Amino acid sequence: MKTKIALIQLQATPDKNLNIQNGIEAIKVAADNGAEVVCFAELAFTRFYPQKPADKDHLLLAENVPGETTDIFCELAKKLGIVIIINLYERNGEEAYDSSPVIDSDGKILGITRMVHITEYEYFHEQGYYTPGNTGVQVYNTKFGKLGVAICYDRHYPEYMRALAIKGAEIVFIPQAGAAGEWPEGLYEAEMRTTAFQNGYFTALCNRVGKEELINFAGESFVCSPDGLVIARAAADRDEILYAELDLESIKNSYSKKFFLRDRRPELYDKWY
Repeated sequence: MKTKIALIQLQATPDKNLNIQNGIEAIKVAADNGAEVVCFAELAFTRFYPQKPADKDHLLLAENVPGETTDIFCELAKKLGIVIIINLYERNGEEAYDSSPVIDSDGKILGITRMVHITEYEYFHEQGYYTPGNTGVQVYNTKFGKLGVAICYDRHYPEYMRALAIKGAEIVFIPQAGAAGEWPEGLYEAEMRTTAFQNGYFTALCNRVGKEELINFAGESFVCSPDGLVIARAAADRDEILYAELDLESIKNSYSKKFFLRDRRPELYDKWY
């Protein structure tokens, strides 16, 4: 089985409605080019709120799921017959989350992945905005494959990435807000190559791009195969739709599926902490 994916790397303007419209148009282009699963970057339709510390009214920035934004993309997913993964600032009562609703090809929301690990450092004041996610590690069964989501900071945690493999993920999408020069060159790429290799799935990282108030986002979205190779890469400084055709059958022959997962010793691991 082969699945064609598209990572939509778009700079966010201060106008949310314009960003959503740009996203809609990009999805239509991607679908016309055969994409079956489409993923956006972190907080794709708004400016990146956590670059500034949260104020007392930060909950007013968040939105419900289901809600106005998800309704738009649910309708589009159904019309085009594709899976759409978005990311937004979700409000649920008096809590707020960094959330990725996963919309199936019939227009229904399969579930919501919420970021579990919340960071706090200069220009990434996320602990003032986000409650740690409470939806666990989810893998979504679609007709285009078994899909997992690791939102930005969660990708740094091997426990989370391995849990996606154990649950059968074939493609793991990573909506990210990564700044230019944030880490030594090549380290984020090496991390995603390694986790793809160790866990026997494709990784597809979709990053923000462009200069905002305090951060210059790096772009350079990319896709890695289960043998640890980068098979597609976007530009660093412009909007782009990055395509990759993934052979899900190849996962069966990955080192992880043939050896690493087979030879795990889970009965020992809880004694090591």
